[in-house]
Amino acid sequence: MRTPHRRSFAVLAVALAAGLGSAALGALPATADAATGAVKVQYRTSAPGATADQAEPWFKVVNTGSSSVPLEQVRLRYYFKADSAGTQYRFACSWAVRGCAGITGTFGTPAVPTATADRYLEIAFTAAAGSLAPGADTGDMQLRFHRADWQPLNQADDYSFDPARTAYGDFAKVTAQVGGATVWGTAPGGNAPDPTPTPTPTGPAPSGATLFDDFAYATSADPAIAAHGWNVRSNAGGPGVPGAAWAPENVTFGAEGADSSVMNLRTSTAGSGETTKQTEVLTRATKFKNGTYAARVKFSDAPAYGPDGDHLVQTFFTINDLKAPMADDYAEYDFEYLSNGGWGEPGNILYTTSWETYRPDPWEAVNQHTEDRSSHAGWHDLVLTIDDNAITYSVDGRTFATHDARYLPERPMSINFNQWLIDLNGQPGTTPRAYDQKVDYVLHVQDQVLTPAQVAARVAALRAAGTTFQDTVPNG
Repeated sequence: MRTPHRRSFAVLAVALAAGLGSAALGALPATADAATGAVKVQYRTSAPGATADQAEPWFKVVNTGSSSVPLEQVRLRYYFKADSAGTQYRFACSWAVRGCAGITGTFGTPAVPTATADRYLEIAFTAAAGSLAPGADTGDMQLRFHRADWQPLNQADDYSFDPARTAYGDFAKVTAQVGGATVWGTAPGGNAPDPTPTPTPTGPAPSGATLFDDFAYATSADPAIAAHGWNVRSNAGGPGVPGAAWAPENVTFGAEGADSSVMNLRTSTAGSGETTKQTEVLTRATKFKNGTYAARVKFSDAPAYGPDGDHLVQTFFTINDLKAPMADDYAEYDFEYLSNGGWGEPGNILYTTSWETYRPDPWEAVNQHTEDRSSHAGWHDLVLTIDDNAITYSVDGRTFATHDARYLPERPMSINFNQWLIDLNGQPGTTPRAYDQKVDYVLHVQDQVLTPAQVAARVAALRAAGTTFQDTVPNG
């Protein structure tokens, strides 16, 4: 486990003690019918050498069926042989016709490793990638992966590598699934990429005390915000750039596309603490513990205006206050996206972190974390569930991390969104710039573990009933 990132926790703990924190899931698409939602995969390599600094499998996905296929239902797997059992790999998207923001890459291990395949790279898509009409293709997806230590990698023994494929053509050694069913390709021996899954509940979720907010407010000064139990932070203190202000006026509300009520958190700077304005919205009450937490959040890679490069943190998290250094009743559960790196990371990274406790000085932390070093720009469905056994994080309907029971909360927490700058080292210039993080809605269901599909159904039902806010979670 890496040394966890350091934040201004001492100031944060003081803020929380005063009740101030720190740091539209649409319905899930229907499963595609393989008979009409068929696709095929075309492949070429841009790095045909037996050894290379990085593998460069490029793909096109072609819709060979008779109906449109949402790309977020599609999964590709490229199989390869790791250079050693302990070798770690990193994924990146160099360029794509539909944009790299809609493409994700994660690594896994086949159920039955073979001499040419003991790892795979799984390519998935977010809703931002759109759909494929019958006969259409995605266009170029210029993808790559490399060893984490940047040593040359050996491709010669990789199942899905073909050095002769320097132009696109149909390629059956990369598999494709649509809606969980394999529709293209042949996996290495004994490795069907779609084993029969455990049925996932999609019906109505169990009832439970609920907090739901669609963020249908006029401005950050709307009295309904406080009446609904939220605080738009204005007090000084960490985390973030010393001297920065927490600016309520930078929290705005409006429409985006089909969503009529979206909250926007803007962080702006001109390269100094005095010109830096950060944003945070959090519940005044610390009354949330076990159950399901969900939000639809739009992360940004590019600034709303001005030059890029700042070490930005965009978040959705729960937290309570640290009563004393290494106190064992502290709790914090984070989704944190760093679009330009920071904390020693050079680029895009999404963290999920479950905290047991920490000491600010000298620094010591007890936590468990999972990370994905790829772009997560765009809208994402974030779900966190906590029961008596584990903490589970999901992104866009897929499990991102499961953390151990030893990190379970002992006390209730607040619910928080914030956007802030770690430092000003990523972009030291004085040209004004600003970054946006958007939130469609937030949902908490007390003491109930909901699947992402059940979250979608609950949100859809609340909206269908015309509910923009509900809080039946008891205090204390």
